[in-house]
Amino acid sequence: MALTPVKKEKSQYKVKVAADPQNVEAGKMTNLSIAITEHGKNVPLEVVHEMKMHLLAVNEELTWFDHIHPEEQADGSYKVSETFPAAGKYLLFTDYKPNGAEGEVNKQTIEVKGTASAQTTELKTKLVSTVDGFTVTLLNGEDFKTNRNQGLQFSVEKDDKKLTENDMQNFLGATAHIVMISKADKDFLHIHPVSKENFPIYAETLIKKAGLYRVWVQFKIDNVVHTADFTITVSEGEKSAEDHSHHAHKH
Repeated sequence: MALTPVKKEKSQYKVKVAADPQNVEAGKMTNLSIAITEHGKNVPLEVVHEMKMHLLAVNEELTWFDHIHPEEQADGSYKVSETFPAAGKYLLFTDYKPNGAEGEVNKQTIEVKGTASAQTTELKTKLVSTVDGFTVTLLNGEDFKTNRNQGLQFSVEKDDKKLTENDMQNFLGATAHIVMISKADKDFLHIHPVSKENFPIYAETLIKKAGLYRVWVQFKIDNVVHTADFTITVSEGEKSAEDHSHHAHKH
């Protein structure tokens, strides 16, 4: 089987991802079945951001991204299909919240056979993303540091018109959906925007490790979901005494 869990998180739940067909091929539809179990039984999940399960798939180079929602089956497992664009290693992040428990993110890798991607992409800083005629800018993209509450300030423009929060349709219970993944060890941050004057999309997060990160922002306008992507470098911030006492805080 091509799926291997990446380092075992200390979780009381087991996450098993099975692919059908077992040999996953680039460009062909793969059916994924995901079971979240405790003591061998499928665990009931709570709805979080309008879905019981969020599955984020990325390639190892972090140049391809997809966010899909497996659907609950009669036996309490979840199913979804995905078509991986090229051969190579992919990471699957399963984001779920068992009833009455903390939300968790499980990370697994999947090997995809077939034709490798022709282009090797060197990740460079990218603070402006153009998608479907929208220009999305991460306005404070040069200013990311670890160990502090960090705002993500976005502007969205179309046809030289600056959009406001009112132009955004509700997407998964918020104005947008944001994922950050570090290049070095593939740390995953799931960030949900909050309302803030003057920004169509705004969110806050706490980043623990310095380094290169990829950021994907999904927003919905006229019933279409658009995905803008960014590449930022997070530098080492001040470590204050206050940080040590507040480190129990977990999103």
